[in-house]
Amino acid sequence: MQQAETSSSSSSTAVVPRSRLDRFFSISERGSTIPREIRGGLVTFFSMCYIVVLNPLIIGTVPDSTGQFLGGGSEPNLPAVAAGTALIAGLLSLFMGAWAKFPMALAAGLGLNAYLAYSVVPLPGMTWGGAMGLVALEGVVILILVFTGFRRAVFNAVPPFLKTAIAVGIGLFIAFLGLYNAKFVTTATGTPVQLGNDGSLTGWPTFVFVGGLLLMFVLWVRKVPGAILISIVATTAVAVILERVLHLGAFAPAGESDPGNPGGWAMNVPAITEFPIQLPDFATLFTVDPIGGVAAAGAIGATVIVFSLLLADFFDTMGTMVGVAAGGDLVDEQGDIPHSQRILVVDSVGAIAGGVGGVSSNTSFVESTSGVAEGARTGLSAVVVGIAFLLSTFLAPLVAAVPYEAATPALVMVGFLMMTQINEIDFSDVEIALPAFLTIILMPFAYSITVGMGAGFIMYVLIRVVRGKAREVHWLMYLIAALFIAYFLRGAIEGLLL
Repeated sequence: MQQAETSSSSSSTAVVPRSRLDRFFSISERGSTIPREIRGGLVTFFSMCYIVVLNPLIIGTVPDSTGQFLGGGSEPNLPAVAAGTALIAGLLSLFMGAWAKFPMALAAGLGLNAYLAYSVVPLPGMTWGGAMGLVALEGVVILILVFTGFRRAVFNAVPPFLKTAIAVGIGLFIAFLGLYNAKFVTTATGTPVQLGNDGSLTGWPTFVFVGGLLLMFVLWVRKVPGAILISIVATTAVAVILERVLHLGAFAPAGESDPGNPGGWAMNVPAITEFPIQLPDFATLFTVDPIGGVAAAGAIGATVIVFSLLLADFFDTMGTMVGVAAGGDLVDEQGDIPHSQRILVVDSVGAIAGGVGGVSSNTSFVESTSGVAEGARTGLSAVVVGIAFLLSTFLAPLVAAVPYEAATPALVMVGFLMMTQINEIDFSDVEIALPAFLTIILMPFAYSITVGMGAGFIMYVLIRVVRGKAREVHWLMYLIAALFIAYFLRGAIEGLLL
């Protein structure tokens, strides 16, 4: 990567760490600097701070089977869910940075929160406390798998070419995520997706996104330090001015008799309409009830729910860890990642903390690759993310002023950088090409890192078996393939068991 090479060469003269902070995080050793780590942490935060707004909209607006909302009460308590989301994300990101010393941040996982809201809490007798109890149980199980060495053994059993394919697939996935979240591409009636809202680029928010992306590309090509962060800050300022003058409001789709607001902002409206400092409400904390969750779902039902959460957490994290490490050139010659055991421990604790905090399972965020693209190489960047999340519990209006259109160009940039690793995959060998191909394309097409990994793993085992090379496949790959088959069929399994 161009930026990484520049970073390494520019810091190669720093042989002796210059401060205790430098020595603690091995900043000079990894070819980075303290300012670069801070910039990288801020870029990661701005790329993922949308979760403080989005997580409450998913889990805070759905009542459980008793009619109660998360945080207590018969009405949604979105400020409490937002504060809890930011608090848990901040504490876990600090833990990842200070202990695992890896440039990866954590927050409430998308997909997992939707599964809880739409599939778990509607079950008869299920409460939000019970659902969060099942999340905490899943975290305990996955933590046991880490301490027994099973999770690391699985990571080591994955062939190197599949790890590269995972990184490339994640690149395409987050690039599509950036384009879609900014509504540069949208769903359509005649085709799965389309350009803009009507097949063309219209609206000031789209202008902000395109302008930010072009600015980021230009600064990157010119090798300007802090290119991604500069672009995010500059386009946020432009967005605030546009909203102040034009009052664009939030995006709303058009209906049969409602014109909607197709020219509005995709998620966060860049305006500060209230005092920027607020005392947080942590009403979601410690509402966890694992016994009640198991009682409501039953032993078999609870097992199915925990297994579904576990498998998604297990492999999403592995893929994200590989993607972040590959983007930061943190993979050694043996394909190992520094402090990988600690990384997996922190991520496992994330599920427990998410359940206890009442904000759904927390997992490693693929948006961390945006900070790595900015130059982050150490845990200091994750510490910066953690501090920013903790501050955001008091500064929710300021966080909400950063629109998707200003932050998501970073995801497109990162997608490009991660895509460059594809030349390391030998597509002339069908045993490599087909599993890698499925891994890469299904991540964006199925909108799931886990689905892409599962398809690649299953195809790898299948091809080796049919070509008479069954003995060359690590036994753990057979187990993983079988688990993924069960995961893909979990809807049918749940229908039979629940």
